[in-house]
Amino acid sequence: MKKVTVKASSDIALVKYWGKKDPVLRLPENGSISILLDGLDTVTTVEFREALEADQFIISGETIVTDSREAKRVVKHLDRIRAIAQEQGKKAGAFFAKVVSENSFPRGTGLSSSGSGMAALTYAAVQALDLELSEKELSILSRQASGTACRCAVGGFTEWLDGDTSETSYSKTIFDKDHWDIRDVVAVVDQGKKKISSTEGHKTAGSSVFFKVRQDHIAQKIIDTKNYIVAKDFTALGALVEAECLEFHSILLTSQPPLVLWYPGTVQVIHEVQRMREEGIECYFTINTGFNVHVLTLPKFEARVTERLAALPLVQKTLSAKVGGKPREIQEHLF
Repeated sequence: MKKVTVKASSDIALVKYWGKKDPVLRLPENGSISILLDGLDTVTTVEFREALEADQFIISGETIVTDSREAKRVVKHLDRIRAIAQEQGKKAGAFFAKVVSENSFPRGTGLSSSGSGMAALTYAAVQALDLELSEKELSILSRQASGTACRCAVGGFTEWLDGDTSETSYSKTIFDKDHWDIRDVVAVVDQGKKKISSTEGHKTAGSSVFFKVRQDHIAQKIIDTKNYIVAKDFTALGALVEAECLEFHSILLTSQPPLVLWYPGTVQVIHEVQRMREEGIECYFTINTGFNVHVLTLPKFEARVTERLAALPLVQKTLSAKVGGKPREIQEHLF
């Protein structure tokens, strides 16, 4: 059978989504804007084999047992793809798959590894089965495995549309990856997995007293973000992104039960970013549902930002990324 390997980039949300209208279809409470990150990537190889008696998974060198939560999630997504294959008359749609995946960054730490992972899986499995799906359909399919994956299924600067149905909730590229050269330096303060998954956290979103206020202003925030990207106004975009990050985490902190995700190193990085700006090194922080910190900057400041962050006592390492494209097939298979 056909073996396919796909490389997909993670992303960083500039305007974040939190809460789900439909947890089964993973329809978000609000739209969002993100940047794909070339440098924070997942590589996944998929092959459907007639001889297999069950799906097999190896992720970051670890064989995932079939009754684990992670394996069940992947099997469920492969079943969706197999169902489409059978509808399109593909014989291999009845076969189990071997899946091997590796990340260039720590998974489960709030760096959107599920997004790049499920986008890579979707593209690789679809291509391995020779299915005919549009980019919109690939985004919708990826979303059903991981909300963030629907953004990672397209490239550049992306917008996840706030739809009320599965067909209207998908991501699209709003600006190509070459539109604007923004850099992202990630300060990794811990490589352990989050204590609370985003899936669980979404369930408590509406319990925050600030949730409705946030929702009332999201639409305008998305408009402003797109305008700043058009104008390439990094100062205005950075200020919006930082304020959005703090507002987003205020929802987490005031949910019931509260989600306190930051570590001491998280706060240390935030303070260092503020110090760098005071010194004329322009950079801005944002944090997903985790503790590691994304620091957005421009190419001329990237080396200094990296050096300063790497020197912090509580930063274990730094990762660098630039604006990335959509998932792509590569020839270097993992098995």
